[in-house]
Amino acid sequence: MKINKIIGLCGSTLLLLFSACQPIDDREVLENTTDIDGVVLSATQATEGGNLIELTMETPGITGYWDYNSGKALTNRVEFVYPIPGTATFTYVGSIGSEFFSKTIDVQIDELDHAIDQDWYDLVSEETSVGKTWVFAGGPDPDGGKWWYMSENDDPSKWDIPWWNAAGDCCPPVDAAGKMHFDLDGAANYTYYSKPDAEPQVGSFALDVGKQTLQVNGQNILGAEQGNPAGLYTIISLTEDELILYLANNAGGTGWTWVFKPE
Repeated sequence: MKINKIIGLCGSTLLLLFSACQPIDDREVLENTTDIDGVVLSATQATEGGNLIELTMETPGITGYWDYNSGKALTNRVEFVYPIPGTATFTYVGSIGSEFFSKTIDVQIDELDHAIDQDWYDLVSEETSVGKTWVFAGGPDPDGGKWWYMSENDDPSKWDIPWWNAAGDCCPPVDAAGKMHFDLDGAANYTYYSKPDAEPQVGSFALDVGKQTLQVNGQNILGAEQGNPAGLYTIISLTEDELILYLANNAGGTGWTWVFKPE
């Protein structure tokens, strides 16, 4: 009898201890404060059709950020000078409570009436709608110069040390006499010519001033036969008189450097 009582007492004690250790589940459940249709975005231009733009997310209780293509702002309101004419689509990414969302707003830019970053002028000229043409800074035949060559991979600081001076020594690219044209005539336009009298091949481009990269879409740059299907290049130098691009890993697994000058 005593043993049974002791076992029963121990069992009751363990049950009480187990019950006392159970967590109290009193979690708060996130709820949406609105739906996506209820998120109101607005855009204001300092002048009609101008490129000084203010974007605002008007709906209270929403948190997120603006992606305005040339940058991001972790606020509900941002003001910036946009460098590209035409219809621009800007995106607000945020949370309405229990779910994330993204919503866009279009803005028509007819005139670059506020100065853009100097890198844009260096690439396309002060006459942005007319644009600017770039060619290789050497050639088109082997001339001993450094304007298209294999370089250190994954190290932009060594862009100017050729592993193999392809164009200068023996083997220029097939489009060594070609040209590239950049302009902002209604959009960020890129045109490739494999040789001076070749048919134009039209694409687009994106210049990231902060990251110092140049993205070419839809077409190749001159000398792209070394392989870069992504079309993204690191800018080593961009001035009025010089454009130097670097690729960390081409299709052959090495770095590659391009040196251009205005036509």
